[in-house]
Amino acid sequence: MKKLFLSIGILVALASHAQVGRIDVNITSLKSNQGNVLISLYRSEDGFPTDLNKVWKSAKATINGSTAAYSFDSIPFGIYAISISHDENNNGKIDTNFMGIPKEGVGTSNNAKGSFGPPKFSDAKFKHSKAETQIEIKVSY
Repeated sequence: MKKLFLSIGILVALASHAQVGRIDVNITSLKSNQGNVLISLYRSEDGFPTDLNKVWKSAKATINGSTAAYSFDSIPFGIYAISISHDENNNGKIDTNFMGIPKEGVGTSNNAKGSFGPPKFSDAKFKHSKAETQIEIKVSY
C-alpha cells in the first residue's frame, strides 16, 4: 500500500511538472544599446499592451548589439501575449507624445500591429503548451 501511494505521488508530481515550461523572448531590431528592454507578459486582454499594473509577469532585458533576450521560467501552459518597449532613457515606462504615440521602440508577440491604436490581445496572443516556447519580437520605432 505504501508503494501504491508513493507511485501515485510520483505520477501526480510528474503530471503537474509537465504543465509548465519556459517562454524564451528574443527581441530584434533595437536601434541603440542605450537603456533596457521592458518585457510584459499578459494572461488576458485586460490592460494589454500598455497598462503595467495589469501585467502578469514583467522583466528587464539587457541590450547586446541590436538584440535582447529573456526567459520566463516555470510558466503554466496557457494563452499569453507579450508587449515590449525599448526604455532608452531607463525611466521604467513607455514614453509617449501628447497624442499617446510611443516615442521609444515598442513591439508585441506575433509582431502584431494596431490600426489607430495599440495592437489587440487577440492579434498578439500565442499558445504556450510545451517545455520551450520561442517568441521573436521585432521592435518598431
